[in-house]
Amino acid sequence: MKRITIRDVSEKAGVSTAAVSYVLNGRLGKVSQDTVRKVRQAVEELGYIPDFSARSLASNQSKLIGVVIPQTEDQKQLLLQNPFYSELVCGIEARLRQSGYHMILSGVDKGEGYLDISMQRNLDGAIIMGIYQEAFYEELKKVNLPIVLIDSYIHDSYFHVVGIDDELGGYMATKHLIDNGHANIALVTGSIRKDGVVEKRFLGYKRALKEAGLFYNPDFVFEQSVTYEYGQEAAREIRDQFPQITAVFATSDMVAFGLLSGFADAGCSVPEQVSVIGFDDISMARMCHPPLTTIRQDIVGRGVMAAERLLQSIAGEEESTHTEPTIMPLKLITRDTVRKLN
Repeated sequence: MKRITIRDVSEKAGVSTAAVSYVLNGRLGKVSQDTVRKVRQAVEELGYIPDFSARSLASNQSKLIGVVIPQTEDQKQLLLQNPFYSELVCGIEARLRQSGYHMILSGVDKGEGYLDISMQRNLDGAIIMGIYQEAFYEELKKVNLPIVLIDSYIHDSYFHVVGIDDELGGYMATKHLIDNGHANIALVTGSIRKDGVVEKRFLGYKRALKEAGLFYNPDFVFEQSVTYEYGQEAAREIRDQFPQITAVFATSDMVAFGLLSGFADAGCSVPEQVSVIGFDDISMARMCHPPLTTIRQDIVGRGVMAAERLLQSIAGEEESTHTEPTIMPLKLITRDTVRKLN
């Protein structure tokens, strides 16, 4: 069976091969909408499949971007278990596709300090989510690719970082509880590691307490994993052992959902008996019962921004800006899980 070529597409569409190439590579500003329509119709009718390996050899670009998701807390299916990562990846993929790039998604197991095998595939760049051992970043630098980090506090001008002010977010969440009259406030969180996202949110929690003149009680910090199941477990422990706690700050919405479930199972009403605030504002936050008060970060927008910064770096437009991270805004979203105390 004869392989359909770009020349076949150009003849079918009645346009030049250059015009077909522009459309296939996402450079739509170079051609008219009518040409785009003709090329796409010809591609569909002929069943044309682009030869990416040939294109890579010709242009010295693979049009492939590696995206690495951390396999933290012994979880192996973060895309399924935490919608935060699904929304982030959606933003990355949408922006890459606009510019004719494709994404290779892979995970790096907890504690490993080397690149997954998929990262060795002639990639044009990479987006790395999460925090890793220092040796991992040193190996990344040896690959000599443009790399954008998400949720990392590494201080290395080789990388561009797209993040949020996690300390501020932790402060905002805790202050909202304090402003509503709560003094005995628990923190339910994943493992607090130095210079990690969770540590920054923990420091924001402590800052809000100190600013309000409230006592920091380490017994009110429940630290294990960023999972729904741990939220359930922490809720039961709070209900059984710390009845004086009137509010809980969960450092992720998934943990907050677990808290809502655990409190309900324990016969503890939210927000009548205990208030809960989350972090992220994933799509399910407004659909749970009761709808979750949380700190919103634009998760999809963060993915788009990470892809945008990477594309700029690939094009050589970002050399002077690597030292300054891109910080996305945060916003308090008030729903129905926080009650104002008299």
